Amino acid sequence: MAVAPGLSRLDAPGRIAGADLARGLAVIGMLAAHLLVTDDAVDPTDASTWDGVVNGNSSILFATLAGVSIGLLTGGRRPVAAPRRGILQGRLLVRAAALWIVGLALMLLGVPVYVILPAYAVMFALAVPLVGLTARPLWILAGGLSAVMPFVHAFAASWPGWQTPLGGDVSLLIGWHYPFEVWIAFVVAGLALARSGLDRTPVLVAALLGGALVSGIAFALDAATGARASGAASGDDDGVRVWTAEPHSSGLLEVWGSGGLAVAIIAACVLLCRGDDGGGIVGRILLPLRAAGSMPLTAYASQIVVWAIAAAALGAPGDLAGFREAQPFWPMTLGILAGCTLWALVLGRGPLERGIEGLARVVVRPR
Repeated sequence: MAVAPGLSRLDAPGRIAGADLARGLAVIGMLAAHLLVTDDAVDPTDASTWDGVVNGNSSILFATLAGVSIGLLTGGRRPVAAPRRGILQGRLLVRAAALWIVGLALMLLGVPVYVILPAYAVMFALAVPLVGLTARPLWILAGGLSAVMPFVHAFAASWPGWQTPLGGDVSLLIGWHYPFEVWIAFVVAGLALARSGLDRTPVLVAALLGGALVSGIAFALDAATGARASGAASGDDDGVRVWTAEPHSSGLLEVWGSGGLAVAIIAACVLLCRGDDGGGIVGRILLPLRAAGSMPLTAYASQIVVWAIAAAALGAPGDLAGFREAQPFWPMTLGILAGCTLWALVLGRGPLERGIEGLARVVVRPR
């Protein structure tokens, strides 16, 4: 009976099992992108390249789910009214600051990956003024940002200052590998999806079909125009960099392709996990993924910490290729899934999630 409290929390009526499942998939995708050698170019006719789908898409799915989480925390379909909204906005800012600090701490471990948490912190802060909006203006804003910000980023990325030591430090502090001015579009789309109603079947079906359609068109345009090959041949000039779906390019087609895919995946996961309790049959079968998805920050940080310890034991903390040669993906993935499942069932909320939530409640109290 020791597992009952944790299981009841995962299956609580107000908790969306499908959102946890989508986060769990993002965790697995992140592990694969970090620990496996994959191709950026995915050929639908060549199964050996399919693992490349995790590149870029996993982190964008995380960003979109961050928007969903913000939406659920601030009222779901109906934005929380003042003064309660102000309290929640203050707590979101505390969460952003905590994420930034945790991100910096993980960077100091020297693991050769771009830590996404500083960028998350910036995007959380940018989303705070938007939590009072309803679904329609949020969808319009997400569409506008997705169409304009790739061009803004292409201009900003050309700044020579990024190549200086100071510019390099600033880029790390703000997570410039995940440029906030582009990626805020994914957060806003996730917030819009939450405001539209994750408990409404028509909304979920529309999100699934619409996201898949936008994604398919964007990736088809990328393939048809040969944008990636053109970028390699031309030295990645601004025009080509904007018109591409290449992972982590922040190009227009990546924003639409990966952003649409993220919305479709979230909608599909929520539809699959709908049931009387426990996320239905699918939710029960995929409980380890749901458990990892209920504590994504803990899972993410655990991966970095374990990696740092293992790499130090191998004597090459900064050697990405050498660490991958040790084939750590399956041991780390299964270990994280097992650890998250055990923790969720016995203790409930993840330690980092619980700690940050507690900090936010202490710092920002109701009047």
